[in-house]
Amino acid sequence: MDSNENQQQVNQPERNQNPNFKSHLLISILILLLAIAISFSVTKTEYYKLQLLRLEFSSNSNLFQTLLGFLTPTQKPKRTQIPKPISKPPYCVLWMAPFLSGGGYSSESWSYILALHENIKNPPFRLAIEHHGDLESLDFWEGLPVSTKNLAIELHQTECTMSKTLVICHSEPGAWYPPLFETLPCPPGAYQNFKAVIGRTMFETDRVNPDHVKRCNEMDYVWVPTEFHVSTFIESGVDPSKVVKIVQPIDVKFFDPLQYKPLNLDSIGSRVLGSQTRNSNSKFVFLSVFKWEYRKGWDVLLKSYLEEFSGVDDVSLYLLTNPYHSDGDFGNKIVEFVENSDLERPVTGWAPIHVIDSHIAQTDLPRLYKAADAFVLPTRGEGWGRPIVEAMAMSLPVITTNWSGPTEYLTEENSYPLPVDRMNKVTEGPFRGHLWAEPSVAKLRVLMRHVMDNVEEAKARGKKAREDMIRRFSPDIVANILADHIQTMLEKSSV
Repeated sequence: MDSNENQQQVNQPERNQNPNFKSHLLISILILLLAIAISFSVTKTEYYKLQLLRLEFSSNSNLFQTLLGFLTPTQKPKRTQIPKPISKPPYCVLWMAPFLSGGGYSSESWSYILALHENIKNPPFRLAIEHHGDLESLDFWEGLPVSTKNLAIELHQTECTMSKTLVICHSEPGAWYPPLFETLPCPPGAYQNFKAVIGRTMFETDRVNPDHVKRCNEMDYVWVPTEFHVSTFIESGVDPSKVVKIVQPIDVKFFDPLQYKPLNLDSIGSRVLGSQTRNSNSKFVFLSVFKWEYRKGWDVLLKSYLEEFSGVDDVSLYLLTNPYHSDGDFGNKIVEFVENSDLERPVTGWAPIHVIDSHIAQTDLPRLYKAADAFVLPTRGEGWGRPIVEAMAMSLPVITTNWSGPTEYLTEENSYPLPVDRMNKVTEGPFRGHLWAEPSVAKLRVLMRHVMDNVEEAKARGKKAREDMIRRFSPDIVANILADHIQTMLEKSSV
């Protein structure tokens, strides 16, 4: 690699600043922003806020930061003796992920970044981030803690020399170079120009698509979260020497049941089934958190719950859900499912079901879990199962399918693993023909009733779940695993 390539920058270098041009440009942008605030509705204002967020995390972010400084000027520090420059590590880790989108990959990528930032002192590399792989969500960004937002902006401004940069493409393989849809390519250029390129990904079925196998084999390494994925990736044709298990951290300090008071569920949940008089102050609350898609097993959950419980039981089911390639009319979807099923309405009426379809800020998630007595998710397949481990960290007894990603952390002592009746073929979408689990409706009924009737036993399993999350997946433990692997890759590539 020649010297010109060695000096190529991953992030855009600073542009030459013309004071007059900058002044006119800043005034023009300020006028535009004021016009937007005055002339447009809230919806359109949010649209432009999203555009500004995208600008902030684009190659033009220096201009955006200048504008922010113009709008909110700070007092210039007094001249002091210039300190000696602090030497910076020569290597850089550029982490490309859907940092601004929410969802599984987004939350997982943030969990790694925060673990490294907070637990690895004086690392031999600098961290940089780029948004990649999914659309930005303004709700998600605004719900992040201020400290996380500040860190995001700081890391996005890190400049890296390409030949000394290790790139992590944290997304589904279709977003990797060349991407199959519109997104910032990862890596941002030819593979051979970087020190190393790692793909971090996972699948929820029993195999990996041939095209994705090919993309995985283009990487120097492929990080997967569980032994389940190590097996399925290798069996699908990914080079065994490239596949490395890196478990996902869970922030056990943030998800700590002793630090929170419960949310008032009645204030955020809309009743879609069940008696009005029995909605409030139910003795036992089941909670499920998922995207509204068939894979998540919402149909299995509804069928099991409504067959097992009725209006006479002092119980409620709360569903925190959001659309997945569909509209968000979840109440009507549930009523329609019940009306088209073979379920018979009990004499005492349906057991209550509530839907929470408004956005819950990241900072409020622990309070949501705190308001429940048990967590349940009869999923057909998971890459990791972020809400599951969040519930376990909050000491909730968990009922979830004993297949795919969750097998990495489920035991009979720390949870209630749900048996699988059989394996079924995926009938639509990009994974058609793959297999995933069909959870047992009958056994889910038994487990839900058992957890409700054996509260002390369930609490003991929830306590053990938190202990296991701390022992195996706390950020300090995973950060050291991650840093050691990065260090090993840097040393190998330097030979």
